[in-house]
Amino acid sequence: MTFSGCTAIVTGGASGIGLAISERLARDGAKVSVFDLDQTQAERAVAGIEAAGGVAIACPVDVSDRAQVDAAVERTRRELGPVLVLVNGAGKDGFDRFVDITPELWERILAVNLTGTFHCTQSALPDMLAAKWGRIVNISSSSAQTGAPLMGHYSASKGGVIALTKTLALELGPLGITVNTIPPGAIDTPMSRRAAEAGRFGGGTLDDVGRHLPVRRIGVPDDIAAACAYLVSDEASYVTGQIIGVNGGRVT
Repeated sequence: MTFSGCTAIVTGGASGIGLAISERLARDGAKVSVFDLDQTQAERAVAGIEAAGGVAIACPVDVSDRAQVDAAVERTRRELGPVLVLVNGAGKDGFDRFVDITPELWERILAVNLTGTFHCTQSALPDMLAAKWGRIVNISSSSAQTGAPLMGHYSASKGGVIALTKTLALELGPLGITVNTIPPGAIDTPMSRRAAEAGRFGGGTLDDVGRHLPVRRIGVPDDIAAACAYLVSDEASYVTGQIIGVNGGRVT
């Protein structure tokens, strides 16, 4: 099997990091199914990919809903072919003091970030098992490696993604499937901009954060997309179960 020409699902694939990954995989030759909660954004992402000569479809889906996930995966198989690449990028953040996190908020963030990863992986996996070849990349977070004030729910959910990644790598490696995780650091996305505007970075801007990193700049979505493109490529067949930090040196 080779990556070129295969079908890839990117969850959260219509904006920010997910959009950059969708566009990069399409440029590299994949047929991309863009999973996103926002149908309008998903359709806009697909239009951009098609305008650049790529092949893509838009699948509006809440990854925390297994029935929606299964339906979208089946549609992807039907329209684009067997799913051999999966990037779990859909995520929901939160900034709350631990004592203020309600059970409902805790469960919602874990439902999207962790259970959503479970749903999408389990639903897409049969195609990879049949082909004896597959690539799974889970987008976690550097907050799962270091902890982050006001993000107990988010950090815990992304920590679970890292643990799930390592477990799946052990189970699926003998079957020709690699599983890795990328925990981004501070990346210039709409989500991060909103957090900065709300004072979540000590009152500073994203650029202020970037000036304190070893590489002296904030990350951009294409930085994550480039790492993801390598992990799903043929050249990365010996890389699995790894945490590939793309964070400008924030976590080493």
